Amino acid sequence: MGCWFSKKSKRKSPDKEATTTLEENTTTGNNISLSSNATEEPPKQYSWDKREKVDPKDFMLTGLKDATVGRLPGKLNGQQFVIQDCDNCKIFVLDHSATITIDDCTNCCIVMGPVKGSVFFRDCKDIKCVVACQQFRTRDCQKMEVFLCCATQPIIEASTGMKFGCFQYYYPELAFHFKDAGLSIFNNNWSNVHDFTPVSGETNWSLLPEDTVVLDHVPAPDPESEFKSVRVSAEASRSIVPMTKGGRRKESDESCLFVFFAGEYTTANARKLIDEASGKGFVLIQTKEVSMRPEDVSRVFQNNAEGLLEWITNGPVTALELNGDGVVEACKSMASDVFSGTKVFVSDNRSTSSRDVDNFFNFADMQMGL
Repeated sequence: MGCWFSKKSKRKSPDKEATTTLEENTTTGNNISLSSNATEEPPKQYSWDKREKVDPKDFMLTGLKDATVGRLPGKLNGQQFVIQDCDNCKIFVLDHSATITIDDCTNCCIVMGPVKGSVFFRDCKDIKCVVACQQFRTRDCQKMEVFLCCATQPIIEASTGMKFGCFQYYYPELAFHFKDAGLSIFNNNWSNVHDFTPVSGETNWSLLPEDTVVLDHVPAPDPESEFKSVRVSAEASRSIVPMTKGGRRKESDESCLFVFFAGEYTTANARKLIDEASGKGFVLIQTKEVSMRPEDVSRVFQNNAEGLLEWITNGPVTALELNGDGVVEACKSMASDVFSGTKVFVSDNRSTSSRDVDNFFNFADMQMGL
């Protein structure tokens, strides 16, 4: 009988198959890895990845005593700032910022460049300061002297011995800082203070005397300090913000409304008018810069509205109230002699000038939410 023999199988043994498979996978894996490395893109960078790293310590002053400190122009550039736990310090924040909070400070002199938002003092005592801001507020403060430019109504709460004066200050970059902070030098409600917590029979706030000298209360930087190179002045004639009488009693029953409509030199013209008027002995009571619609023009200027409608399309108007005997005729003369080529409105006569003033500034206060 013969035997049947099967042909030898070509199938690989399990051990050899496993080894071969491992080698193939390893080789394939290496190829994939090399290919991946060759085409890999760098990780994406977003805008926040490219921002310069900010050190919070650069935007605060804390726990200082008997020091002259602050920030030079260009150091804040619209950032928030914090001042806290300082005693007997001279602080100069000579830049524009977003907001500034001042907590638990005593016996300090503080100068702040324009603040786009709020300035908030809390638990402070014996403070003398120069401040320009959108909103000013104090809480639980005692004995403060504030030379203020505030676009809205200043507010005090649970505070006593508060005294206010009109902002008077200058350093070379200040006008640009006002613009960067979105503040108008003509919108200053420094004397229109609201007390959230009045006490019957007591007065928590008052106005500083008109002849108060700012540098007698808030001295200029020390000659040996880092701020010595900044040319500072507190003379009313150099102040970026016009010096106004505010809520003090008027010396005359005669006031005049003088309005500049938007143009290339509106600010310069308003300043020139102030200089001309003060040179003649008249007093600047208040100023406002505000936008107007056609219906506003009709309501404010009444019989004179028709000729003014086309003038409001170029931007906000700037209005000034000037006071003194004979001021209406003097303003009419200045309008024709000094500002003959400029778009202006001037009260026509003394009998209607008070109504002109009330109509405009009541409208402006309503527009600004005052």
